[in-house]
Amino acid sequence: MSIEQIKAAIRDVPDFPQEGIIFKDITPVLGDAGLFKKTVDIFLDRYKGRSIDKIAAIDARGFIFGAALAYAMGVGVAPVRKKGKLPYTAIEESYALEYGTAILTMHVDAVAKGEKVLLIDDLLATGGTAAASASLIEQLGGEIVEIAFLVELPFLHGRDKLEGYDIFVPIAY
Repeated sequence: MSIEQIKAAIRDVPDFPQEGIIFKDITPVLGDAGLFKKTVDIFLDRYKGRSIDKIAAIDARGFIFGAALAYAMGVGVAPVRKKGKLPYTAIEESYALEYGTAILTMHVDAVAKGEKVLLIDDLLATGGTAAASASLIEQLGGEIVEIAFLVELPFLHGRDKLEGYDIFVPIAY
C-alpha cells in the first residue's frame, strides 16, 4: 500500500455539506483494512520514539486516526469536541470554517500542564478548526509537538492560521 493508493481511494462528494463545497471523503480509506493500516503506519512511523504524552483528536474523523495512533504509541487521547458533546466541565473556543462558524470544547482536565501533545485531524482546509483546537490545548498548558492531518487543501491557505506550528500532511490536493 502506498500514499498514492490512499489518495486514490479518497473520493470527492460535491455539494456537501452545502452547495459549492467538494468534500474529501476518507471513508473508503477507513473501510479498507490495508489502506487504514497504512495510513496509521504513516503517522506511527513519524511519531514513534518522539516525546509525546497525549494525542488530541479533533471531532469527528480525527478521533479515528487519533485513537488508533494513541493505542499504537501507548499514550492517551484528549478529544476535542463540538460544543454540547462533552459531559464534564469544559473550556471552549469559537472559530470560522469554510462554510460557517462553530465552537470546539475540551474537558478542563483533558491535557495537563506541560504535556507534549500531538494534535491530529483528517483534513486541513482553512485551518480554523486546528487553530481553535491548538488554542484550547495551550489554554490547558499543553505543548503542541506538531499538528498532523492526512489531507491538505493548500488552495484554502489553512497553514496561514497555523503559523508557528510544525505541520505534517502526507497528501495534498
